[in-house]
Amino acid sequence: MWVFTETGFLSAVCTERGSSTIKVRSRDLESLQTLIEQTGSDVIKTPNADYPYRVIISKDEFGVFLAKSLELMEYTNFKSQVYATRGSDFAHALSSVWSTMHDVEDDSARI
Repeated sequence: MWVFTETGFLSAVCTERGSSTIKVRSRDLESLQTLIEQTGSDVIKTPNADYPYRVIISKDEFGVFLAKSLELMEYTNFKSQVYATRGSDFAHALSSVWSTMHDVEDDSARI
C-alpha cells in the first residue's frame, strides 16, 4: 500500500504472507519520522534496496499511525499542505504522481 501524508510518502507491505508485521519503507528518512516517533521503532537502512529506509512494525501500530494522521488532519488542500510541511521539491514530486493518476480516470468521470 502506498500512503501519502502531509509529512511524507510511505510504502507498506507484509513481512510475509499471513504475518501481523509489516515493513514500512520510504525513500527519505523524513517520511518515516512521525511513524518512528509514535512507535519507537528502529530504522533499518537498506541503501541497495528500492527503498533505502524501513521499519518493521505491527499492522496494529500502522493502523494507529493512520488513525492519528486522520485525527490531526485540518487542511483543506492536501497539495498545499505538503508544500507547507515538506517544501517545494517534495510537493513537486507529489504533484507528478497526482498528475499521472489522471491516466486512470474513468472516461465518464467528466461527462
